[in-house]
Amino acid sequence: MKNLLGFVSFVLVVGGISGLLSDHLWGLHVFGFVRHLVPDDHRTVGYVVLVVMGAALAVGTDRIGRSRRSAGADG
Repeated sequence: MKNLLGFVSFVLVVGGISGLLSDHLWGLHVFGFVRHLVPDDHRTVGYVVLVVMGAALAVGTDRIGRSRRSAGADG
């Protein structure tokens, strides 16, 4: 489960950064499917939200792993 959440957080962060770069610098969509998650009128805000959600998910996944490791060491 931790690996799946880590992968999803990676996709959200990299997809959001890729979307921001493609909107403002180039036009290259590395993670093209992510643009379907963001409304056309609010692309910049939507990509920032994807990056923040991915980072929050990564932090939560890391905390889950740490709490399970510490609980296993105590038991």
